[in-house]
Order: sequence, then C-alpha cells, then structure tokens
Amino acid sequence: MIGFQFTPFKAGENKKSMFEQMLDLFTELLNYTNGDATEALDWLNQLDRKHKFTNDDYGMGDFIEDLKENGYLKENGPDGTFKITSKTEQTIRKKSLEDIFGKLKKGSKGNHQTNKTGPSAELSPDTRAYQFGDNIDQVDFTESIRNAQINHGVENFTMHENDLLIRESDFKTQTSTVLMIDISHSMILYGEDRITPAKKVAMALCELITTKYPKDTIDIVVFGNDAWSIEIKDLPYLQVGPYHTNTVAGLELAMDLLRRRKNPNKQIFMITDGKPTCLKIGSKYYKNSFGLDRKVVNRCLNLAAQCKKLKIPVTTFMIASDPYLQKFVEEFTEMNHGKAYFASLDKLGSFIFNDFESGKRKTVY
Repeated sequence: MIGFQFTPFKAGENKKSMFEQMLDLFTELLNYTNGDATEALDWLNQLDRKHKFTNDDYGMGDFIEDLKENGYLKENGPDGTFKITSKTEQTIRKKSLEDIFGKLKKGSKGNHQTNKTGPSAELSPDTRAYQFGDNIDQVDFTESIRNAQINHGVENFTMHENDLLIRESDFKTQTSTVLMIDISHSMILYGEDRITPAKKVAMALCELITTKYPKDTIDIVVFGNDAWSIEIKDLPYLQVGPYHTNTVAGLELAMDLLRRRKNPNKQIFMITDGKPTCLKIGSKYYKNSFGLDRKVVNRCLNLAAQCKKLKIPVTTFMIASDPYLQKFVEEFTEMNHGKAYFASLDKLGSFIFNDFESGKRKTVY
C-alpha cells in the first residue's frame, strides 16, 4: 500500500517571477495615478530606491522593456512618456476582481440562479408528477414512457396521466445594472481618497459581470455637476473634478439607460460620499453645499418614487457616516423600497458583491 510521499521543500519554487511581482505593483499604482503610466513608473522607481525591489540581474530598465515587449506599455513618441494599453486596462480589472471578490470561475450560462423553479431553457435533473395546467413541452417523454412500462407492462403499452413526469427547469434571471459613481470634489477631501476604492470596485464588478454573467449588462454613470456615461475601458483614468453633487442628473441618466434595456430585471447601484447639492434648471445650475436643501432633496425623492414604479431598486452605498446624511439616505431608500449600506471603504467591495449575487429585496440600515 502506497502512503504519502514527501519531497524536499525548495524555497521560492512556486513564487511569481520578478516581472510578475513588479507588474502587480505597477497595476496597483495605476489605480492611484488615474492610469498615468509615466507617473506610476516614477513612483515605482522611488519605491525601488527605498525598498530595493530590483537587483543586478533584473533592473527597472528590464522591467520597462518587458512591459513593452509583452504589450502592457507603449512609448508615446519623442517626449519619452508612456501610455498603458488595453491589455493593461484588462489586467487592472482582473486584479481588482481578485483583490475584492476573490478568484471566481467564469460562469457558463451568464445568468443568476435562484432557488425557484419555472420556465427556462436551463433544464434541471429533477422530475415531478404531472399536474393539471403543465405545458406539454415540459413532459419528459423518455422517463414517462419508462414509467408507463413499469406501471402497465411492456406487452400492451398504455400511458395514463399518472404516468407522465415533468422535467423541472431552473428559473434564471438576467439583470441590467447601472453603477453610479460620485466624482464630486468631496471624494478626495478631508485627507481620504475615496475615489480609488470606488474605481476598483467598479472595475471588479464590470469584470465579474462580463466574465461570469455575460448575458447581463452593466452601464457606468459618473455624476458631478452633470452626469454622463463612460465605458468600462475608461475606468482606470477616472478622477474627481471641482464638482458639486448632482444626484438627480445621475439618476435621470441611469433610468434612461435602463429604459433601453430589454432585460426584465433592472437595478441601480450608487456609490457616493455626500449629500446631493446641485440641480440643473434649464441652462443654469442651482447649488447649495450647506445642509440638505429641500429643493434638491425633493427632486431626488421624486426620482426614487419613479424608480419604484418602474420596479428599479436603487441600492445606495454611502461611504460617509454623518448622521444627517444617514437620515437622507434612509428617507431616499424608504421612498424607493431599495437598500442602503453605510460602508467603510475596505468593506465596499464585499457589500456590492453580496448584494449583486444574492438579489434579495430588503432594506439594510
């Protein structure tokens, strides 16, 4: 009998190569430089001088050449600056997914599975007895014939209603999601970088949906004084501006995008750290950064009610804990019958992932 076989341990046998370790650090720095490759390489050089990542066998020059040869970096003309490629953008999204959501396997069907049964193209191995009202196309004829032969014998074949077996099918849902990201100036105020974690979560969610749920759709909406859509490839370069918070414009654009989607299930995720402070009325902006302006708040609440009528739940991820902001979020959530999370930055990813995966409908305060 062969038992366990032990072999000598070799240190570093399964470690990543120097290039892979440097690439992980480089892609992480790109999140903080808003996709600026030249600045990220400058930071990496400074870290290398301090912590001595490289050595005589592999230097920073070798790493830069490997980045270019492997399609992660391209030189931007005679000025000597660098730009990242689409391959790097995808690498950042994959790394964000691994960091935040763990290593998830790609789904084969791209649908959300529920514990309910119902009409669907995805058949379940389970069968049950026929009931009045079942569709004929749900009958498992192979098992029903076999059942009839067992019940009545093979020689004089007959089939009765109680011989029929129905093949169950798993009810699956396809979902259209709009992720709203606040890019107002407060996302980098008070010595706290809130936009970088928000970007990483957005990239991870996009990578999750496009790989595990390819039949789902996701749109990204950013909102400051105005709101506009961005593509997934634009996320690494996203940065805040000198903006107020026009939550109304973000919600209106999100609702417009979801109206065009054919999926029956629609939802809005909103990441924000502050109160709505801005409206656009005609060509002018109405702004008030002091407290909660009822003129602005009421417009937000009206849109929350409209989303409820359209069966679009809004889940708000508030990355601030001011008591008066909590009151506004609770009021908004109650009007929509959606959900609210007061999330710390390090827990933001797990909150969004769990909410997206579970699909439950309850309010969490």
